Amino acid sequence: MDLDVAFRSVGEFGCCQRWLTGFLILLQIYIACQSMLIVLVGAVPAYHIDSEDVKIDKDDDFTKHVRFDANFTSIVSEWYLIKEEAYKVNLASSLYFGGLLIGNVVFGPLSDKLGRRPVYLTGLFLDIVFSYVTALAHNYEIFAMSRLFVGMMNGGMALVSFVLTQEYVGKSYWALTGSLTNLMFAVGIAVYALLGYYIRNWRTLAIVVNSPGIVFFLLSFLLPESPRWLYSQGYTSKAEDVLQYMARGNGREGLPIKLKDCGVKQSNGDSRHSVFDLVKYKLLLWRTLVLMYIWYVCSLVYYGLTLNAGDLKGNLYLNVALSGLVELPAFPLCLFFIERKWCGRGRATAGFLTFAGLACLFTMFLTDNNRFIINQTGLALLGKLSVSAAFNVVYIYTSELYPTVVRNAGLGVCAMACRFGGILAPFVPSMKSLNPSMPFLAFGISGLSAGILSLILPETLNKPIAETIDDLQSPAYQQLNKAKQVEEES
Repeated sequence: MDLDVAFRSVGEFGCCQRWLTGFLILLQIYIACQSMLIVLVGAVPAYHIDSEDVKIDKDDDFTKHVRFDANFTSIVSEWYLIKEEAYKVNLASSLYFGGLLIGNVVFGPLSDKLGRRPVYLTGLFLDIVFSYVTALAHNYEIFAMSRLFVGMMNGGMALVSFVLTQEYVGKSYWALTGSLTNLMFAVGIAVYALLGYYIRNWRTLAIVVNSPGIVFFLLSFLLPESPRWLYSQGYTSKAEDVLQYMARGNGREGLPIKLKDCGVKQSNGDSRHSVFDLVKYKLLLWRTLVLMYIWYVCSLVYYGLTLNAGDLKGNLYLNVALSGLVELPAFPLCLFFIERKWCGRGRATAGFLTFAGLACLFTMFLTDNNRFIINQTGLALLGKLSVSAAFNVVYIYTSELYPTVVRNAGLGVCAMACRFGGILAPFVPSMKSLNPSMPFLAFGISGLSAGILSLILPETLNKPIAETIDDLQSPAYQQLNKAKQVEEES
């Protein structure tokens, strides 16, 4: 039997898989806390300077004249990162996102070559170590460099854990596990805000949000290797063992599982596939280029709308919580549309991106003082809601468009493009110096173009998953896809 048939026999989303994926989905709370750490740890407490004439280059004199409020502490209050030194907070944030970019590029191909489980465990362990270095750093330089390494480990480990949540279950449940993963990340942002509200010392907060990682790391040794990865690498017997383990966990002990030979020879861990396959094969090349642009636009528009929707007034911790909770409605919307035959993954991606683009364009013609039913801020938030849904769909869609042997490499390259969008987003508001509407015009055109471009990608709803690149190119695979399409239309 092939792998999809084996999953249906074992149970596509049985009790065992619910425990495995539920554990990795809960891990997103830890990942979100690490991602959002600088928001509170780098927050600027209210302060006043006794003498404005004190020069910033005279550190001893300057620090003696600065008075921070005692409401909370941060790296700003500890290392006096104000005035000319304020850029260091943003620099630490940029180093973290730069680390995410590196981690996405490195960990994807590594997990395709060495396996999901060992790369995930290594990344999580080093993430915890460097996060403690962050919390205990005695100067800014160590803090900043630790954030770079935390970003590398966090980004790579999060990527691999997402792939595992997909590959532990049958293909028909990929949309569910992918959506729940992204949903829990948004919940994690709100949890971090709650912790920050009660823990006002930045070092204590950093230690508290990192400590659950130890529990996750120890429990992660119970996770099996991905049966899809084992099968794609030619380890058929090991893949059968994992499937038997799942069958026992699902109450189907003794179920005979015999996978057909996938045609890949074992090579003692040295896979013949690499990230260069994304360029070598034309079919993968054009898919990768289109997906990279879509991921880039999703990140650019998402973070751009966050910056342009207007700063929320009031409590700092409530604002952080809202930045996560505002995304929650995107996930049920996503699940509804991507499972409908008349919509699917491709049209859902196009629709959400197009709506986000139109929301940006219409925002140009509104102000917060207009008398229409919806104002500029409300329309911008609708755009953010839509691009959040698009982001969710794209994660699932991308997983299904790549064969198992290069799935992590493909996701890693796309995530790299995503980070470039996040890095550029803060600079787009500077276009307001040319025209106040220019940032929304840039976001609107980007969203519309990505939405239209996504329509050229093939639909993957209810289609078989390719395990190897040969499967993707084989006439039999293409014929099976056509048969599935005819079956759906009838």
